[in-house]
Order: sequence, then structure tokens, then C-alpha cells
Amino acid sequence: MLLDARTLRGIQDGTVTLAFRRWTTPRVRVGTKQRTGVGVVEVTSVERVPLGRDGMPVVSDDDARLAGMGSPERVLARGAGREGDLYRVGVRFAGEDPRVALRADDRLDAAAVEEIRARLARTDRAADEPWTRAYLELVAERPGVVARELAAGIGMERDPFKVRVRRLKELGLTESLDVGYRISPRGQAYLAATSGER
Repeated sequence: MLLDARTLRGIQDGTVTLAFRRWTTPRVRVGTKQRTGVGVVEVTSVERVPLGRDGMPVVSDDDARLAGMGSPERVLARGAGREGDLYRVGVRFAGEDPRVALRADDRLDAAAVEEIRARLARTDRAADEPWTRAYLELVAERPGVVARELAAGIGMERDPFKVRVRRLKELGLTESLDVGYRISPRGQAYLAATSGER
């Protein structure tokens, strides 16, 4: 569920607790957690908005306010022209993105290094050829370089390259910048602990 920056700020500070979406079938369920630019957002409810006598969804002033919209009319206008029913989705801020703390954790003991090594090895085995070490070193050597340029430098298309870097990000080893990436403190510690390995 895409949420714009203004809505995310409202969810983070607690002033926004609802979102409205027009779907043919709900795309989220209660308990769904989504990582966003401000942290983790959790879905707390999903309800189809009832229709009034005129056949239009009934959105209250309070619900519009809790969705960060000025009026029910604005809520209805936002989804106008889309197929499906209007759903009222409860949302709450569920905390910081756990990857933020993970990537800052650079105190790697032998067990942590081995766990990262094992996960990277599994990822490499699932590919045509090993790639994880080369990507970590590339990001470490060229921070802030646009993904298209990094990908071209190793003969990859941009989109598959970005998917791979996101896998490293899931392990807390890299982080996204406004442009490009950089190695995280955890990634630096892993590279230092495994220097000389290929």
C-alpha cells in the first residue's frame, strides 16, 4: 500500500490513523507490516465503507480528518474513477525500521560473522555465479554512485542490480542514499572481518 510522505509523517506522529483505498479485493490484511521511509507501519483494520442511499460510500468528517484529508469529498475524489469498493484501512506507527539498528551494529563476533557468511553463501548458491562479495566491495568503493552506473560497470541491467543490492540491505550490510548506496557500518565490519576471502 503506497503512502505519500505527508501521510507517513502523520502516521508517525499519530495524527493520521486511517487510509482509504479503492480495491476490487483488499490488498492488505490486519497485522500486515510495511517498512516505509519513516519506519514500520502496521495495518490495524480493513473494512469496506458502507454505501449510502445514493450508492456512494459514506465517509464521516472524523474519518476524513483521521486520514489527513480535509473533507469526505476529498477522500471520495481521490479514488474517483478507480474500480472496486472503498476500504477504510486503520494504520499505526509500529516503530523504527529494524534494519536501521541492524546496519549500525558493527560489533560482530565470530558467530555473527559466520551467520552473515552463511546467508550470503546461500544467496550465492541460488544464483548462476557468486555475486554478494563483489557487490559489497563495489558499493564500499563507490558510495553515492547512481545504480545505473554501478550496474553498467559490471555488465548488469539496473533493475536486477537493484534487487540484489536490496537483498544485501535486508541483512543490514548496505543502505540506500538519495542517490546510490553506501556500505553500512555492519557491512564494513563484515568486509574487514573477512578480508582476503573470495
